[in-house]
Amino acid sequence: MPGPKKLDPSSSPRALLGAELRHRREAAGLSQEELGTPLFVSGSFIGQLEAGTRRMQADQAQKLDEVLGADGFFTRNCVALKQSKYPDHFAEAAEAEAVAETIREYSPLLVPGLLQAEVYARTVFQGYRPTAPEETIDELVAARIERAGLLVHPTTPMVWTVLDEAVLRRKVGGPSVMAEALHHLTRLIHQRRIIVQVLPFSAGGHAAMGGPLKLMAFPDAPPLAYLDGLGSGQLLDDPAAVRAYELTYDLLVASALSPEASLALIESVAEDYAHEAHRI
Repeated sequence: MPGPKKLDPSSSPRALLGAELRHRREAAGLSQEELGTPLFVSGSFIGQLEAGTRRMQADQAQKLDEVLGADGFFTRNCVALKQSKYPDHFAEAAEAEAVAETIREYSPLLVPGLLQAEVYARTVFQGYRPTAPEETIDELVAARIERAGLLVHPTTPMVWTVLDEAVLRRKVGGPSVMAEALHHLTRLIHQRRIIVQVLPFSAGGHAAMGGPLKLMAFPDAPPLAYLDGLGSGQLLDDPAAVRAYELTYDLLVASALSPEASLALIESVAEDYAHEAHRI
């Protein structure tokens, strides 16, 4: 069986803490379960901290310093984890996304952040914050485009997205913005970088009518599910809950158009928007 993935301590503060935590735990002769007990967390959660898929909290850092005799190392470095470009409710999910091996997502209203064209992202943020200064919008857009840099790698993470047909039909920013947004999406599909399926209106009621869903799998840590709400989010690692959401996603895939039919529909809608923009 392959050993745990080696983290690059220079890649992020969380990778640094994960690598150091694993080193100090093993030096202390403790299993992940044994270290989790005084923190009132599971051994799998300790594994997620070591793998860099979960964020270490301040109280956990203090307890780890005490149990492992780390002389304040974790407490001091935990501060760096709070410095995020993302909203608090999404920061931990974004950090997990960055080390995920597989990302599966259902989006009922918007093109998902990883797949957004810049002009579309700008329009979305302007809608979220209609009174924000342009500098704030610029920072948000820059963070989103930087996040999409995950797709620069030709194969990892594997991204599989189910879009509700409403994502294609809602004119976010008008026809020209939508044409660019959907053309950007089709370029990624043609590059074989992502898999996209469209859940058509004709599918009727479905398993995820309650809202968006993101599933993330990792090479050396348990999978996570992220539920997104209005200014809120919930990252779940409970195995039973994650399995239930995996079934939800499988049911969506079964009800959606095939990738080939989905691409044809997206291209057709994109051309309609392009022609409409040209007439304006």
